[in-house]
Amino acid sequence: MARQIEEQIAGRFPVGQRLRVLDVGLGQGTQALRLARAGHEVTGLESDPQMMAAARAALSEEPAGIQDRVRLMDGDGRETGAHFLPGSFDIVLCHGVLMYVAEPDPMLAGLARVLAPGGLLSLVVRNADALAMRPGLSGDWATALAAFDSPEYTNRIGRPVRADRLAALTSTLAGIGAPLATWYGVRVFTDLAADGEAPPSPDGLAGLLAAEERAGRTDPYRSVAALLHLCGVRG
Repeated sequence: MARQIEEQIAGRFPVGQRLRVLDVGLGQGTQALRLARAGHEVTGLESDPQMMAAARAALSEEPAGIQDRVRLMDGDGRETGAHFLPGSFDIVLCHGVLMYVAEPDPMLAGLARVLAPGGLLSLVVRNADALAMRPGLSGDWATALAAFDSPEYTNRIGRPVRADRLAALTSTLAGIGAPLATWYGVRVFTDLAADGEAPPSPDGLAGLLAAEERAGRTDPYRSVAALLHLCGVRG
């Protein structure tokens, strides 16, 4: 996803412009720190105390100049209207968050509201149109059959969550004034990899990344990816 974000930035903003970035549900801060290292001003919003502690620890190891470009805030992505003025950001990231939100449309409208005209809204969601793939390939037929009829599922850490459909999100993004500009598939070939599995050799890793990158841009492969990366642009 990092390469996809870089591609979108390069294609939509002048070279060298210092962008204002909001990372909603920043987790351990990996993407936020990468953008701060690239020279951008990043605000990270996180509601989980453990994730926030990890992000603060990671930030503390960065040089002072990078630390000065990052602001970490305790908060929920559904509360952006209480924290920020309209048009406050050039980029809003919301990666791996919507699956925990029962009614995502109001939250998405709030994220679009804090985007400046021409700003980029980047979403990473679980793909409801391919929800049967993981259990089906694992031989869990009951779970696979249930996935055809419901966007709700249990994730790898045992939490009940939900997935989103591309068509529905495309309609939502158009309705909130940040219509879909492009989308990618994420984890087309690697979704069954076990957590903590050792990475392949350098040559194997390079091949894996190249194959995932190509599949994530190519139909019909991207349609069956475990995750979707959607990029909307504020009108």
